[in-house]
Amino acid sequence: MKVLVVLTSHDQLGDTGRKTGFWLEELAAPYYRFKNAGWDLVLASPLGGQPPLDPVSNEASAQTDDTRRFEADAEATTALANTVRLGSVDVAGFDAVFYPGGHGPLWDLAEDEDSVRLIETTLRSGKPVALVCHAPGVLRHTTAEDGTPLVRGKEVTGFADTEEAGVQLTDVVPFLVEDELKKLGGVYTKAGDWQPYVVRDGLLITGQNPASSAPAADALIELLGERAG
Repeated sequence: MKVLVVLTSHDQLGDTGRKTGFWLEELAAPYYRFKNAGWDLVLASPLGGQPPLDPVSNEASAQTDDTRRFEADAEATTALANTVRLGSVDVAGFDAVFYPGGHGPLWDLAEDEDSVRLIETTLRSGKPVALVCHAPGVLRHTTAEDGTPLVRGKEVTGFADTEEAGVQLTDVVPFLVEDELKKLGGVYTKAGDWQPYVVRDGLLITGQNPASSAPAADALIELLGERAG
């Protein structure tokens, strides 16, 4: 199996003067789940090259065994430093797509036409897409074949309003993931703040928060295993 992992290229946290980017655990945990499953990974981002890391995700309180392993893994860090440009990707060459979160995607990937096209093409070709934490917000402009919002009537989750309030960024982000998914007609559910929670609806898999990244990767592996079987 071959999976495309799509990361943000955006590094500014609104006009706060603080940095943002992708959330390290949401890349590292799935990365090793996919590697352990024998999958090939390609990392992509809108601008290509080294995507920005949210510095908060690399603080001691946010580190995990997977994040420490990733940072010490020369193969992994080299792949991260050399992401391919998203607009150059032919999704036909992949079996699945995975989006880690972090706040960055709310600014770039949520508005990126290449990302919209990638998600729509993947799902319409019968291949799964998984998105974690803030990344479900990237679905905001995607549509079904009849032109209605892609998430309308679908069971979804994503970073909760209460979690955004917990990190005191409610008034900084361009939109709230939970509110946006509901506004688009998604059937949004969640677990308690910071608890792992994953929802699967057909080919679409969404995870609520960083703790949901490994379970979301496992759900994607399970889904492809079912289809292969």
